[in-house]
Amino acid sequence: MTQPDFSKGLIPAIITDHETKEVLMLAYMNQESYQKTLETNQTWFYSRSREALWHKGATSGHFQQVKSIVLDCDFDTLLIAVEQIGAACHTGAKTCFFNKVKEVKSDG
Repeated sequence: MTQPDFSKGLIPAIITDHETKEVLMLAYMNQESYQKTLETNQTWFYSRSREALWHKGATSGHFQQVKSIVLDCDFDTLLIAVEQIGAACHTGAKTCFFNKVKEVKSDG
């Protein structure tokens, strides 16, 4: 099985809903959080602000059940499809991506 390249430290993990394909959140993983994710089939991340591992849902109850994990072509970004239990965002929103910056309307 192909392994992520953690040689430069943390790698991004893009979390998507396994049914809708909607992007739910972006977090970072180190080798330990990646291993825990593989072992438990629930997402674990590395918090850069707290400098510690965190198990998604451990406090909120909004767990992520892993359905698939795919690496990008450089082996340094993970795409993780999950079954989201509750909200993905710490604000209570379904996804962390709800702050519109720009939207281009088509003319046709």
